[in-house]
Amino acid sequence: MSPVPPDVEQAEAAIVEHYPRLVRLAYLVLPPALGRNRRVLTAHSLVQRALPRGRRDAGAAAAAVQGGVPGQRGGADDSGYGYVRLRVLRAALEAGLPLTFRALPRRAQLPPVLPQVWGLRLFPRSGGAEELALDQWLATLDGPGRAACVLRALERLPEPEVLRVLDDAGVPDPAAAVRESGDPANDALFTSPEFDPCVLQARPTDLLRRRRLGRAALAAGAALAICGALLALPGGGWGSDGAAAPLYARNAVAEQALDPGKLVRAAPTLWHTSSRTDFSTWPARGDRAADTELLRRALAVWARPGPSVVTSATPGTPAGPPMGPAQLLFAGAVDQAVVVLMYDGLRVVRYAEPRTGTAGAALDFARTDGASADTATALVLSRVDGNVRYLTAPWVTGAALRDLLKPAVPAVVLKSAPDGVTPPVASPAPAGSCTGWNALALTGDGATRLITDLGELTPARLTSGAPGAERDVTEAAELGDWARIACLLPAVRSHGVRTVNAWTYAKQPLPEGDGTAAWLCTRAETWQGAADRVQAQFLAPGAPMAAQAARSEGSAACGPREPRVLAGVLWKSRAGQWYVLAAGSAQFASLSVSGGGVSGSANGNRLAVKAQAGAQVDLSGKLTDGTKAGVLR
Repeated sequence: MSPVPPDVEQAEAAIVEHYPRLVRLAYLVLPPALGRNRRVLTAHSLVQRALPRGRRDAGAAAAAVQGGVPGQRGGADDSGYGYVRLRVLRAALEAGLPLTFRALPRRAQLPPVLPQVWGLRLFPRSGGAEELALDQWLATLDGPGRAACVLRALERLPEPEVLRVLDDAGVPDPAAAVRESGDPANDALFTSPEFDPCVLQARPTDLLRRRRLGRAALAAGAALAICGALLALPGGGWGSDGAAAPLYARNAVAEQALDPGKLVRAAPTLWHTSSRTDFSTWPARGDRAADTELLRRALAVWARPGPSVVTSATPGTPAGPPMGPAQLLFAGAVDQAVVVLMYDGLRVVRYAEPRTGTAGAALDFARTDGASADTATALVLSRVDGNVRYLTAPWVTGAALRDLLKPAVPAVVLKSAPDGVTPPVASPAPAGSCTGWNALALTGDGATRLITDLGELTPARLTSGAPGAERDVTEAAELGDWARIACLLPAVRSHGVRTVNAWTYAKQPLPEGDGTAAWLCTRAETWQGAADRVQAQFLAPGAPMAAQAARSEGSAACGPREPRVLAGVLWKSRAGQWYVLAAGSAQFASLSVSGGGVSGSANGNRLAVKAQAGAQVDLSGKLTDGTKAGVLR
């Protein structure tokens, strides 16, 4: 008896939940003669077409189908899976039937309409000799035999259940198919990546043939483009939107977001009275803030960037169109480009086009939700020839350039334009020798904040101090610490960093009277809040730069939620003796080390034990409350 179709939502939930299992089942039942690429696409297509055509009451369908996920037969959650599995099995068996002129081909016998992959051949990862032998043996079976084998090995159904499912699938002789299904000793191999059409490898198709077809398609496309342009130009056309792609939909709310007349413009003094001091209080500035055509192009490209638009986004930042009318922050000519900065409450968006023409454009997205007066002090306007210009917040009254590697050298005062645009300053080099690291000291709103360019639209704020008590970098000692660790900042470039805090969590007298070392922890917090990067650094006396001792991504260590850190290094004294040095923050009551021929412990948060060169050790500590804690990793 064929199963009664379940509710369509229930069937869809079963497909989504068990999609990899269903696709693997279809892939194994499909005839190997189709080739691995077509079997992969056909298997996905059969599973995606397994939804019932109509709707039924979900309560009535709950007990309509027996079988389902192994170990859960007959339950309300199984009916959808049992039904879609049967539909997938039927379609896979139909796909193995030969095409004849006596009857119209069934849908499963034709190449899949969706999904389609152009320019690539997809196939599962290759297995070992056992998987290859099993695949060759499966090729000798007919469709019902492969189906019986898969139901037993992959679905783990008992033989009576296999016979019933095969009968429901329309197999003429289920018993013969079961007898043909082989030895159960090889059942475990069916879960191998060799037969997983959801984990794929890609290779190119016939490149020469593609080139010939591409030339023909290019000629046809050029003819269509000319006709389309002629039809579009009388009504405003595509050219009026610059580098934007053609219109894709008409929606009243979306069109309001694309209307330059709807752009929000904050009052110049709003930041004085607003309860929030972030990008939403920035006024619209720049010499092109009233250029409606420029603003319309910027909004159009934001909503639908064309192929000539270079788009970038910081990690965790959606790059979609505006959700409603955005706020204008800046529009004006900067260096060799015309720049527009906009803000939609979640992101700051930078649009840039050449001063002459609109053939190409750049679109940059940066996530800025949760910004405050400390982190909304500046935005990057342009980068040209290694120099960067900033647009500062309206509450910034002064800007000065400081080289972090030269803490004793006074900062150089910069003369910003009346609209808050700074003169060009050298940006820190992303790689190579670290001979200088520029940062901007911005004064305003009762504080002087230090920011630096990390290759993104939003500069990162630099702070010092213990977690939860971070403060602006103004004191000579704090500037001295940053001078030793600034060259480690490239490790957090282009990661959507909001703030970087440096904390000297321990000082350690070195063995043999070699001076006192400092242990620092640097935490780079991101705008998305889920990929913070933490580094522990060891600063030996007299060393110009700190050495990285440990690092971690996504860790809560060295932050307000977990304000502790532990790290260790292998250090060589001036006399040539190697030591394992370790230090933890004040929460550690004792430390211990073992392995690599080294063993030792110490009360307190510092440890020094003799070792051999290249020793690999295990380091751990115990907190003052008696719990154990490991090193940063």
